[in-house]
Amino acid sequence: MALKGDNVVVSNMKLERIFSMKGGKGETSYANNSQAQARHARSMLHLLEETLDGVQLNSPEVPFVVVDLGCSSGDNTIYIVNVIIKHMTKRYEALGQEPPEFSAFFSDLPSNDFNTLFQLLPPLANYGGGSMEECLAADNHRSYFAAGVPGSFYRRLFPAKSIDVFHSAFSLHWLSQVPESVLDKRSTAYNKGRVFIHGASESTANAYKKQFQTDLAVFLRSRSQEMKRGGSMFLVCLGRTSVDPTDHGGAGLLFGTHFQDAWDDLVQEGLISAEKRDSFNIPVYAPSLQDFKEVVEADGSFAINKLQVFKGGSPLVVNQPDDAAEVGRALANSCRSVSGVLVDAHIGDKLSEELFSRVERRGTSHAKVLLEQLQFFHIVASLSLA
Repeated sequence: MALKGDNVVVSNMKLERIFSMKGGKGETSYANNSQAQARHARSMLHLLEETLDGVQLNSPEVPFVVVDLGCSSGDNTIYIVNVIIKHMTKRYEALGQEPPEFSAFFSDLPSNDFNTLFQLLPPLANYGGGSMEECLAADNHRSYFAAGVPGSFYRRLFPAKSIDVFHSAFSLHWLSQVPESVLDKRSTAYNKGRVFIHGASESTANAYKKQFQTDLAVFLRSRSQEMKRGGSMFLVCLGRTSVDPTDHGGAGLLFGTHFQDAWDDLVQEGLISAEKRDSFNIPVYAPSLQDFKEVVEADGSFAINKLQVFKGGSPLVVNQPDDAAEVGRALANSCRSVSGVLVDAHIGDKLSEELFSRVERRGTSHAKVLLEQLQFFHIVASLSLA
C-alpha cells in the first residue's frame, strides 16, 4: 500500500484509494476472519432466494448478469454468487428452458485484494461447445464468466440497464468518508476523544447519519440506472435496534469500547498525541430500519419488497469459548481485519501493532462479557425498480 508512515492523516478522498478489508491469507486477513459473516450470510439464504424468485427471466439468448458489491477477498463472495446462479438455473429448468450463459462481476474498491480473490475462484468449466447443463454438472468448476470491477459503489460502475441481480452484504454500513465536521475542531460535531459514533454527541451522530443518507441515496440512484427492468437487489448491512444513533449496539461494542480504550492507552502512554487519536474515526454507520426506509422512500428509484432487522449473532469465531486468550485474540483479529488498513495508514505499522495488542489484552480480560453481549443485527432489504 502506498500510504504508510507515522504521520499520515487519511483525507476523505484518499479513503477510497486505500481502504479495504485486510488482504492476503494471514492470521489477521479478512479471508481468515470472515467466518462469522459466512455464517450470517448462510442464515439469510432463504431471504436471498425469495428475492431471486422475483427476478424476471429474460430470453436464454441474453447472458444473465450478477454483481456482488463490496465483494472483499474471501470465499464468501464466491459462495453467494454460486447460490444465485444455481437458483436462477433451476428457475429456467423448471420452465423447461435452457439456462442462459452467466456472467458475474466481483466489485470492490481498487485497493481490495483482488489477487487473493481470483486465486480462490474455481476454474471455468469447459464450455468447448458443450451445453450449459454439462457445465453446471461439472463439480468444483464455475459455471459463469468472472470479472473484477474496481471502484466505489457510491457512483456508477456498470452500463445502463445491464444487470439482473445486485447483491451486497456487510458493506453498505461503510461510509464513503468520515463526515468532515466530525474531524473539524471548530464544529459542534467534532468527535473529541472518540474514534467512533458510539457514545458520541447528538451533533456527531447527526453528521454520521447525514453522511449515510447522502451515500445510500447516491448508491440507489446509481444502481437504478444500471439494473435491467425486472431485476432485483438484495442488500445486507450492519443495523441497529436502538432509535438512538449513538447507541450502536454490537458495532458499538466492537469499535466503541475496547478498541476505543486501546487508543486512549496509546495517548496516556505518550505513544501518540490526543490530537492524533481525535483525527481518526471509523467511517461506519449502522442504520435503524427507519433510517434505511426513509432514504429508500425519499429517493424513490426502488420499491421495497422486504425490509427487516435480522439477528446475525456474534462476529467472533472461537473454538474454545472458555479460553479468554482466544476470545481476546478473536476480538483483535476481527477489528483488525476490517479496520487495520485504516489504522496502519493513520499511525503506521509499529503503533498499529501496539494498538491491536492492547485490544487483544482488553478483550482477554473481558472475554465472558464479550461472548455474551457482542451480537450483531443486520438490515436486510429486497428491492426492485419502482
